[in-house]
Amino acid sequence: MTAVLTALVLLPAAAAVLLLCLPRSTPRTAFRVVWVTVSAAVLALTLAVWAGCRGAGGIQYEIHARWIPSAGIGYHIGVDGLSLPLLALTAVLFLACSVHALRGTHRVREFAALFLFLETTCLGLFAALDLILFFVFFDLSIVAMYFIIAGWGHKGAARAALYFFLYTFLGSLALLLGFIGLYLAAEPHTFDMVALTAQNPLAGRSAYGGLVLLALGIGLAVKTPTVPFHTWLPPAHTEAPAEGSAILAGVLLKMGTYGFLRIALPMLPDAWRAYALVFVVVGVVSVLYGALVALAQTEFKRMIAYTSVNHMGYIVLAIGAAAAVGGSTGDARRLAVTGATYQMVSHGLLTGALFLLAGVLYERGRTYDMGAYSGVAATAPVFAALTGVAAFASLGLPGFSGFIAEFQILAGSLGPRPVATGLAVLGILLTAALLLRALQRIFLGPLRLPEAPGAARPFADIRAHEGVAIVPLLALAVVLGLAPRFVLDVIEPASRDVLELLAR
Repeated sequence: MTAVLTALVLLPAAAAVLLLCLPRSTPRTAFRVVWVTVSAAVLALTLAVWAGCRGAGGIQYEIHARWIPSAGIGYHIGVDGLSLPLLALTAVLFLACSVHALRGTHRVREFAALFLFLETTCLGLFAALDLILFFVFFDLSIVAMYFIIAGWGHKGAARAALYFFLYTFLGSLALLLGFIGLYLAAEPHTFDMVALTAQNPLAGRSAYGGLVLLALGIGLAVKTPTVPFHTWLPPAHTEAPAEGSAILAGVLLKMGTYGFLRIALPMLPDAWRAYALVFVVVGVVSVLYGALVALAQTEFKRMIAYTSVNHMGYIVLAIGAAAAVGGSTGDARRLAVTGATYQMVSHGLLTGALFLLAGVLYERGRTYDMGAYSGVAATAPVFAALTGVAAFASLGLPGFSGFIAEFQILAGSLGPRPVATGLAVLGILLTAALLLRALQRIFLGPLRLPEAPGAARPFADIRAHEGVAIVPLLALAVVLGLAPRFVLDVIEPASRDVLELLAR
């Protein structure tokens, strides 16, 4: 059964190679069928892995093979309660994007191949238990997304893609320096995550540990992104195709927050406890700044991009606050870390749906400018209803996954950091204001549609393939909001393990 995880990770890349080997004369429908079929197969394998996992926690489906033994590097993968929900999120979002892109006509073969390759990098990163393997997948995801933005984005895509690549690649170099620091501190030298976690090689070495945490923190903060390392995000989202934006926000941003939970907390417990307040401050600033700047946006897609900065800030706040909680409040510690992980899944589903809906808006009107639309609900009621559901879910309304995540984060953070948590609550109010204002401007009032060339008249409602892609994401957000236990049962043992390692 352990081979299932390797098949899960490598299947999309193998399918990408297959697509590139097919002749260009092959009908576009064949490329689309392969893309959707492989994405569905990946989801099926992910569900099989989930069903086969035991509830006791710990690493499961583990494979450890020699790769570069002289450097302490191995092919080491496995899943636990931190990685399994993110593997499932990745499989769901990539399948949704493959369905959403069914009517695409521009270089379909290359587009599908790049998305399948990107899926492998995302799955591989969440399954990786070796720092260099983690880094390889981390960097390859940047390459794949660069070509997606540059090749299929809007008119400013080339510049946005270059900015995205250079900024995030610089962050990955900082991350590599941190990995090397951990490697040199370990005895014997190794990049194996399990061994490094067990060793705690920087215990009692405050200066060294602080420098390594600084390198890791910068690299992961760029990917998350947090303020002030977020400036690459809005142009990348605005210029990327809808499917690229959905994956960038729904999956790639989680690589940063996942890295904090998988690497920084368990491997650098002393340094994390010493500098936890820094991360709390960064988290709160990201929450408030992301919401305030989103409130000032006039473009729908750019507004959604800044709400991602806001939502990622809650995760950073939670994992920072968890380190500051005293030993007598272990339940709050687990609640904060569990909420941070749940927020990754919730945000991935909801922001993925919002970006796909933004793609629908652009496909009809050829602009994201909210001032160019009015009264759209009259001609596209289903589109208006789905956008309304996604917006209310994103602002944390009870009954949706966002409420479960944010409640756990705020409840777990309130005790140790009451001022910071109180300020973070203001972010929820600002998010509600900006999303409701966007709904009012686009969907209510007299009908007004853009005059841009290529704009559709009348504004067509949701098409079948768009609905099949978007509705399941929102349905899952409702399921996770009403019946979260099946996911929390997976996350909570892993949260307990992380906190035990952090308390050493």
